[in-house]
Amino acid sequence: MTGACEMERIVLVRHIEGVPSPEDFRLERVPIAPLEDGQFLIANSHVSCDPGTRSRLSPGASYARPVMPGEPVDGFCIGTVVESLNPRFPVGQRVTATGWASHVVSSGRGYVMPLPALDVPDSLWLGVLGIPGMTAWFGLRRVAGLKAGERVLVTSAAGPVGTTAGQLAKRWGASEVVGVAGGPEKCRWLREVAGFDVALDYKTDDFEAAFAEAAGPGFDVMFDNVGNAMIDRALPHMKLFGRLVLSGATADYVTDRPPGLVNTREMIAKRLRMEGILVFDDLAGFAEAQAGMAALVRDGLVYREEIFDGLAQLPEAFCGLFTGASFGRRLVRI
Repeated sequence: MTGACEMERIVLVRHIEGVPSPEDFRLERVPIAPLEDGQFLIANSHVSCDPGTRSRLSPGASYARPVMPGEPVDGFCIGTVVESLNPRFPVGQRVTATGWASHVVSSGRGYVMPLPALDVPDSLWLGVLGIPGMTAWFGLRRVAGLKAGERVLVTSAAGPVGTTAGQLAKRWGASEVVGVAGGPEKCRWLREVAGFDVALDYKTDDFEAAFAEAAGPGFDVMFDNVGNAMIDRALPHMKLFGRLVLSGATADYVTDRPPGLVNTREMIAKRLRMEGILVFDDLAGFAEAQAGMAALVRDGLVYREEIFDGLAQLPEAFCGLFTGASFGRRLVRI
């Protein structure tokens, strides 16, 4: 026995309308039940803040059932097995799992993965080697089918998915990568550190004109993390046989009435393809992709992290994803 008899977790207080606030969540302490055969106990070191979690905090359709008031929120985490009745997950094994909590009891079903030794910081398993990085990797490779010489547009480009997608596109032969982000600091970082060719600030008064100019001859690939308004803006600037990868919808998660698409005739005239990505479809390829991503990190692929201390900080850190306050991968260290 480890001596851990109690854990902290974040639960949903009420279903959320619009932009979430810290008051929508509650930190609670609950006893850890004795393990049953086949179970193991994970002590988490980090928990992540993911925009996609917002889609499950209101009633209605999402990629998974909504979290109900009073239930624990189910985000991504990384930790160490500290007690086990499952030979596949021995004590000392580092794993990624799900749960906004200090501890997770698991049977190994669902998204629970042992971590191989790839000589990277542990936090990266919730970033470029985790769901954000894998979304960028398979979004460009499998969904977009990116080819050398193509022009790529990335929205929410300063977020962990967008930053990774833009860098991968450049490394995989894109002729030009244009990013859209909010604020001069983020845009400057994208150009000077992450290697984007162009970074546009959507908060400026001349954004529409700057976007049209940067579109130039058009985009072969759009990697979108924002939602319908940005997609509709880009449709007239897509090239013939262009592909739109729908990775997230940060702007649309916080409204019950997201804007519609008007420029759909472009889909017909240019024979465009629009496809969403839910990266759990690609789990079988994770190990190879993660090894490849780790090599790219060692070769200079950059990332940003914002780390908060203590599980009690998680609601505030999460809510900042929807106000423009975040800049990089937001994690909470336990």
